[in-house]
Amino acid sequence: MNSSLLVLWDIDHTLIETGDVGREVFARAFEEVTGRAMGEMADPSGLTEPVVFERTLELHGLADHGELFPRFEQAQAAAYRERADGLRSRGRVLPGALEALRSLSARPDVVSSVLTGNPRLSAIAKLQIFELDTYVDLDCGAFGSDNPDRAALVHLAWQRARTHHGQEFGPLNTVIVADTPKDVAAAQANGVYVAGVATGGFTEAQLRDAGANAVLPDLTVFPRLQALIDRGQA
Repeated sequence: MNSSLLVLWDIDHTLIETGDVGREVFARAFEEVTGRAMGEMADPSGLTEPVVFERTLELHGLADHGELFPRFEQAQAAAYRERADGLRSRGRVLPGALEALRSLSARPDVVSSVLTGNPRLSAIAKLQIFELDTYVDLDCGAFGSDNPDRAALVHLAWQRARTHHGQEFGPLNTVIVADTPKDVAAAQANGVYVAGVATGGFTEAQLRDAGANAVLPDLTVFPRLQALIDRGQA
């Protein structure tokens, strides 16, 4: 496959919403691995899951010495799969997301994958439950379980895309699509074009102020971004 562009998608609030299932799953996995009921959860906006987990532990006077998060990742993914029906009924694929993923997956000049704060196992579970996994190349994805620093995940995605497609990827042929200022900052730290999508907790103005190169109200207008890409303006 002779691909020339790597598109990296955030998952939560960009492609899907989990409703309140996400918090329930986090709480169940937290209790399973710590033996403590979760009273409060750290704000997850734009953070990788290891950071959210660490901060939530701190809120409960606990600490991870290296053994808890791997167990948490397994428990969280299992809980998502057990709640698959509830996730589909209480969560949703966000407007335009399926169409955007389909349109890119049909293009031989594009590698479409994910860059997400989710642990790998939970990311795959969510995408499979919502039947989006076939539209992204998960072998090229970068996940919160790979590195708690979101900016570092960009280089990992480049490395994996190069390994699987035999082509160099870098700032000039990568686009990140995501919904928070922290996503924007991670892209900027790597010199990557970033499209902010205002389907999470941040407005178009906030994403623009954070430095997003393009801002979309939702993915129903993704063809506008595709047009920029095709004209070489992204």
